[in-house]
Amino acid sequence: MWGRRRGRRGAGRGAEELRARRREREAALRKARREEQLVSKRLLREDSAAEEGGQDGADAVPDPLSEDEVLELLRAVQRGSEDRKGSLGRLRRALQNEETQQKFVRLEGSVRTLTGLFTSSLADMQLEAARCLHELSHSSDPTVAEACLPVTSYLLTYLSGHSVEFTELCLYTLGNLVVESEAVRKRLLPQGIIPVLASCIQSPHEAVLEGVGYVLSQLLQAKESPVEIIPQVLDSVLPQHMLRLVCSGLKAGLGAAVEFAWCLHYIICRHKSNTVLLALGAVPALTSLLLDLASEIPQDAPEGLELLMCPVLRCLSNLLAETGCQVRDERLLIALFLLLQCLLQQHLFLGQECLWLLNNLTADDPFLCSALLSLDLLPALLQLLPCSQMASVLVLTVLCNIAEKGPFLCQRLLQQPVLPLLLPILTQPDPEALGQCLELLHLLFLHCPQAAADFTRQGGNQALEQHQSIPELQERAQALLHMVRQPLGAPSPCHTTLPAFS
Repeated sequence: MWGRRRGRRGAGRGAEELRARRREREAALRKARREEQLVSKRLLREDSAAEEGGQDGADAVPDPLSEDEVLELLRAVQRGSEDRKGSLGRLRRALQNEETQQKFVRLEGSVRTLTGLFTSSLADMQLEAARCLHELSHSSDPTVAEACLPVTSYLLTYLSGHSVEFTELCLYTLGNLVVESEAVRKRLLPQGIIPVLASCIQSPHEAVLEGVGYVLSQLLQAKESPVEIIPQVLDSVLPQHMLRLVCSGLKAGLGAAVEFAWCLHYIICRHKSNTVLLALGAVPALTSLLLDLASEIPQDAPEGLELLMCPVLRCLSNLLAETGCQVRDERLLIALFLLLQCLLQQHLFLGQECLWLLNNLTADDPFLCSALLSLDLLPALLQLLPCSQMASVLVLTVLCNIAEKGPFLCQRLLQQPVLPLLLPILTQPDPEALGQCLELLHLLFLHCPQAAADFTRQGGNQALEQHQSIPELQERAQALLHMVRQPLGAPSPCHTTLPAFS
């Protein structure tokens, strides 16, 4: 039978409207995480753009400058004239062009000059220099990121600063730098980035917390993370604060909750033992969160709530798969079906995540298998069979989990029109769905021979016979045909009286 799932299914804001615009642009990036681990870079341009006339600075990229023009800008910054801040502003806008970035870092002393201004005692100069460094951090050229290596220790130091805007800018600059270069990550780890983030995560400011989550999520997806980063994170206070912030997402900042939910997911799916998170009560905490999320959905749910649900569902599902622990709470079954009912049409990916979790909940738990039937949730589950290829496979897997528990639950399954719904699946070309369908039929025929006779009367033999010529299905199809051709002898096991599961 198909086993349980393991592993991966991978801000400077002055005004609230600016924050909303940035989040709109990042929505596609966060949604991409549904399918694969995603490292991405983010720009914080709204505040400076607004100061300069309300234009959206993230949309218009300036033309590249010549080497002479870049040199002249650098000299203007170095001269220390009264208009040095204006020169830095022009340099920052020029550095939005990647070709100009490459020319700038090749100039001798360019990054050293920016570092000097970044570490100056003049707050406005310091902030403008930080914006220039942030533009450089967004480059996709690894040589640009490595040119910024000398400034990483200062970025860490300034994370304890008093300005929320400046701290946030430093966080996103660090997050961008660690994506591009392993050399940057290897520099930051001994410099103490994990303890610094552990301190920052206790900030009362939502913008800072979201930035911490961004940096940490980038680090946790690095190739060396399982050996060099995750153990350090688990040895810190970060896990308890991450879990707290994820579970308070409906009351506190949703953006930070989304970031830290993905952080937890990257830890769970890349770390062999999750004893730390289990000891912190991750399973009951995430279960409680899902119950709260399900209660919010039919009402006035916050925008973007589905972005939190996806990693939360994955975290709980993978914890259950890897540890063998159980969640004996019937309310979670109801919550999952409520989420399926409310979100499946608009967010198909969430339906699949709910079904993954339902599979892991029922795989080794007769109590929840029985509860699913007692709560009359089977009709709603069967309605999901035609929704998509993946949904069909997952629904069949859950049905197999139930049928595997023996004659009593098989009999209760067959009280619904399960057999007629399986016939169309046997005509589909999808090998996964066919394999699970054959597995389910085998369990039903094994525990309830009467089901084989009913299947024959509905024309099931012909559907099975067509699969005898398919090598990977041939053996199972022939075994099922042998079962349906057996005469009914002694009373079927499905008529045996068995006690209900408690």
